Amino acid sequence: MKRERILELLEQRRFKELREELETMHPVDIVEMLEDFDTRRAILIFRLLAKEDAAEVFTDMNSDMREDLINALTDSELEEVMDEMYVDDTVDVLEEMPANVVDRLLMATDEETRKKINVLLQYPEDSAGSIMNVDYISLRKEMTVAEAILKIRQVGINRETIYTCYVTEKKKLIGAVDVKDLLTAGESRLIEEIMDENVLCAATLDDQEDVAKTIKKYGLVAIPIIDHENCLVGIVTVDDAMLVLQEEATEDISIMAGVSPNEDSYFGTSVIRHAKNRSLWLMLLMLSATVTGEILGRYEGAMAVMPVLITFIPMLMGTGGNCGSQSSTLIIRGLAVGEIQLKDIFRVIFKEIRVALVVSFLLALVNGLRIYIMYGQNIMLSLALGITMMAVVVVAKSIGCTLPLLAKKLGLDPAIMAAPLITTILDTCTILVYFNIVTVIFHLKG
Repeated sequence: MKRERILELLEQRRFKELREELETMHPVDIVEMLEDFDTRRAILIFRLLAKEDAAEVFTDMNSDMREDLINALTDSELEEVMDEMYVDDTVDVLEEMPANVVDRLLMATDEETRKKINVLLQYPEDSAGSIMNVDYISLRKEMTVAEAILKIRQVGINRETIYTCYVTEKKKLIGAVDVKDLLTAGESRLIEEIMDENVLCAATLDDQEDVAKTIKKYGLVAIPIIDHENCLVGIVTVDDAMLVLQEEATEDISIMAGVSPNEDSYFGTSVIRHAKNRSLWLMLLMLSATVTGEILGRYEGAMAVMPVLITFIPMLMGTGGNCGSQSSTLIIRGLAVGEIQLKDIFRVIFKEIRVALVVSFLLALVNGLRIYIMYGQNIMLSLALGITMMAVVVVAKSIGCTLPLLAKKLGLDPAIMAAPLITTILDTCTILVYFNIVTVIFHLKG
């Protein structure tokens, strides 16, 4: 409804009413609406936005729309937008843009902002330093509450958050104070008297995902970032932490599906790029299946004597792969949210084996009855498949829970050990377990 109203006002060139309508919309909703418009309309609407809203809309846009907009805006319009953006958001935009666009964006910023941007761009991509905001409110311990409130009023409009202020001495972080405490304390009290000296902080080179998890764990609005000399250099706010966790979750989902991670949106990624991201994993998994084929070839004699054995292979391989995927998914999720640590590996294996025994008994019982009924009350065949089913499930769940933990131990992303890879590994294990059991029970030659 809102979209149709905006389009109507735009086509009728009723720009005053259109501006008023846009002022009632949240910047995120404006971005979603602009994605459905052609470039001409999107640029026209963007020019009607208030400066503060325009900066936020610009930050939330996808890289393609942002680049089109940059090419259409004049230098003065671009400078107005850049002046309203926070430095950490500006850095995020620059990292996604081509070199020629970056040069133009930097030209639209003042010298002081460019220095801040260059500092942030020098930090490793996945570090806390790369996502921190260098604009924060710093107080001195000898300030009175009245002086601190006055400073917040003077500089707060240019800071991303004012809810927590940081107390520094010779640039070193010595405490923090919430605005709530300032507003409820007597004006003559010193900051030193009300500040909290036990401040959670992170280092510039800390992994940004660990910092985001700390913010989530302790319910922080922001966390201060210190350098190697323990000097306060910036803060990471909760909105940046949420974005990091979202990106990490997206990356894990991609890896778990056997797709190379990609920062662009689904529709913003070309067909060739999609194919490239998926082909490598599919090729590796396809070639690894050659091992399973070679093992099957070793048991041609057994299959020739008892052709019925072939009919159970898909069921066993499917069950093994599903059991392994269940375990690996739960462990990967536990590692991601911090429920499971590397030191818990033996507890995890012990628990999964107990779960496997219960699950495998139920599956073996149902499958054994099915085979007994369908294959002429062949008790030995039912017994062989029941034992195989139990062994396959135990092996699958043991491997499924162990591999993600080993990947973490080796410094790899545990998400690598997800459904595609686990299934391929377990296909080979299932064949080995199956034919070793049936050849012993039925006295067959491999």
